[in-house]
Amino acid sequence: YMNMDYAIEVIDVSKSFKDHTVLKNINLTVNKGEICGIIGRNGSGKTVLLKCICKIFLEDSGEIYILGENTTKNPSIIKNLGVLIETPAFLENFSGYWNLKFLADLSHKIGKKEVQAILRVVGLEEAQNKKVKNYSLGMKQRLAIAQTIMENQTILILDEPMNGLDKKGVSQMREIFLEYKKKGNSILMATHNPQDVEILCDHVYEMDDGVIERLY
Repeated sequence: YMNMDYAIEVIDVSKSFKDHTVLKNINLTVNKGEICGIIGRNGSGKTVLLKCICKIFLEDSGEIYILGENTTKNPSIIKNLGVLIETPAFLENFSGYWNLKFLADLSHKIGKKEVQAILRVVGLEEAQNKKVKNYSLGMKQRLAIAQTIMENQTILILDEPMNGLDKKGVSQMREIFLEYKKKGNSILMATHNPQDVEILCDHVYEMDDGVIERLY
């Protein structure tokens, strides 16, 4: 089975923790080159679904495909994902630049120039040498987004990416995500902000109590 049209395809996925079913037969597709949104109240299962797609959790049943590859049979396909689910654990006593450079050195995909460029993109150029512990919540969120996009993954998985950002930050990040999509990349984003949905999303799913429904 290979459906190469989809960036992400979730087929009949269920997940329970002890006797609580968090995901009930979830079906979802994200087309290549599109931004897909998932809306729903806290506790509706959005984050658990994103974590299953990234293989932080293993689904109990069903299948998840990334770029036509089964994520259970071929886990290395996960390398195509840039993931922002919980605020990453940055090393607070080091600078924003150092944190990104340290992570970049682990995977050897990008160097110093690219790290500096991404800090410019997210508006942290002037704060790049400040210790992360002196960053505001919004600056930490910008750094988290920088980390997610810096290695040019083809698919982003974002859980409430605008958390902690002020109005200006939100509109800057929206620009970044739209620019990213323009290059043919795909984004799956959980959000509770109707404006993000309106401005960014080509398709939207609503999740309620572990059940998903496609709105458009």
